[in-house]
Amino acid sequence: MKLIRFGEPGKEKPGILLPDGTRQDVSDFGSDYNEEFFGGDGLQELHSWLKTNGGTRVDPSVRLGPPICRPSKIVCIGLNYRDHAAESKMETPREPVMFFKATTSLVGPNDDLVIPRGGTKVDWEVELALVIGKTASYVPLERALEHVAGYCLHNDYSERAFQLERGGQWEKGKSADTFAPVGPFLATPDEIPDYGKLNMWLKVNGEIRQKSSTAQMIFPVPELVSYVSQFMTLLPGDLITTGTPAGVALGMPTPKFLKPGDIVELGVERLGESRQRVVEWRSQ
Repeated sequence: MKLIRFGEPGKEKPGILLPDGTRQDVSDFGSDYNEEFFGGDGLQELHSWLKTNGGTRVDPSVRLGPPICRPSKIVCIGLNYRDHAAESKMETPREPVMFFKATTSLVGPNDDLVIPRGGTKVDWEVELALVIGKTASYVPLERALEHVAGYCLHNDYSERAFQLERGGQWEKGKSADTFAPVGPFLATPDEIPDYGKLNMWLKVNGEIRQKSSTAQMIFPVPELVSYVSQFMTLLPGDLITTGTPAGVALGMPTPKFLKPGDIVELGVERLGESRQRVVEWRSQ
C-alpha cells in the first residue's frame, strides 16, 4: 500500500496511491496517518475498509502534503555513506552519528524550499527515510524490521554555515521551516522487497549531483532502528532518515550552494520523485 496526504498545508486529508497512479481520498475511513494509526491496527483496518468501501478520486493537480502527520521526532543519521564522510573530511563513523531535525521542518514533497533568514550555504541530501510502526525501545537487531511501517523519500536540507560555523549542535543548520520535504508517498514494506538495494539520485537545475544506492550505507536499516532504540523510545509515526551519499555542495572543490530560482529534483527507486523550487525568505 502507498499512503499519501493531500490538500492545503495544515488541512491535509489521508489518501492512497493506487497501482495505476490514481490518487484516492480515504478520509471517510476516519483516521489520519498519525501515532494512533501506526501504533494500532490502522494499516490492517484501512486495508480491510478498502475491500468494501471506495474513496473519491483526487485530482492530480491537488497539492501533496507529507505522507505522515507531524511525528514526535525526526531522527537523522549522519555520515552513513563512506564517500559522503570522505567528501565531508570526516572519519568514517564506528557507530551511527545521530542528530534531530525539528518537526516543524516537515513539508510536502513538492513544496518550495525557503532559504532561512541570513542563510548563505543551503545544501541538499537525498535520503531513504523510514517510519516507525510500533513503539520501539531496546529492540534486538533480529526484530528491528517488525517496527518499520514503511519507507519514503526525503531531502535532508542543511544550512551549512548554521550547522558548522555557529557553534553547538547540527540542529541549527537542519531545522529551518521547509527543510524536511517527505514523500510523495509512504510505501509499506511489502512494496519495497529490498530496501538495501534502492537506486537514488538528485539533480540541481537538471544536473546530476548525487547518484548512488542504499547498498552503500554503512549501517543498514535494521541496525539503525535497533541502535536508535537503545537511546530513546521511538513512537509510532516517528521518522528516521538514513543518511546521504556523496555529491552534496559542501563536498565540491568550490561549493555551489542553492540560491533562489534553483530547482532540486530527487528520487529513490520505488519511492517516487519530488521537486523543490528554491525561494528566498520573506517576513510574514
